[in-house]
Amino acid sequence: MPILVRPVREQLEHDRVIRLLQAKLKRRHDVAINVGDEKTTGIKVGVGQMFPDLVLTSVDRGHRLEGIVEVETGESVNHLEAMAQWAHFGRTRAPFHLYVPAVAVEIARRLLTENHVDVAELWSYHTIGDQTRFTLVQRATTAGPTRAPAAAAVPRKAAPAAAPSPARSRKPAPPPRKAAPATRPAKGRAASRSKTVKSARTQKRK
Repeated sequence: MPILVRPVREQLEHDRVIRLLQAKLKRRHDVAINVGDEKTTGIKVGVGQMFPDLVLTSVDRGHRLEGIVEVETGESVNHLEAMAQWAHFGRTRAPFHLYVPAVAVEIARRLLTENHVDVAELWSYHTIGDQTRFTLVQRATTAGPTRAPAAAAVPRKAAPAAAPSPARSRKPAPPPRKAAPATRPAKGRAASRSKTVKSARTQKRK
């Protein structure tokens, strides 16, 4: 249910965009719309019931819920709308698609983040003359709020220990030289020889 009363001009633009989307999406879905004050098709949200602008169901007999679409105008892209409707639509099992004017894309992104709204697709629209163009702005990577598991941290390989630098080869110390035998002084030898000769001579005389 709307939480604000749009100006007449915006309400007409809002309803026109809903009908354009109905014609566009009916190729793949059975599309029910809630235009203006009409409440023809609702969805169960928690213990209550809400009426998004478009309700997408499967074309088979089961009419399985396949998506819900909410169209906003410049006046309705605000914090109150995000809390009262977007947050609830984002909790449903069906994908939630949000359409906002092109000039309000950044505001819508900020409100989705601040209110933790899970949106499957965020679209912008703008009108040029009699033509309205739709542009996909953001698409969820997963169907639900589950996040991809964090990649396991790869342990870093320990850096190889630096090889010890080869010690500089030192030349072995030369063996100590043997001390040369002490030589007797020449004078001592001569004196001993003279003493021997004298003793021999004295023995002959006797």
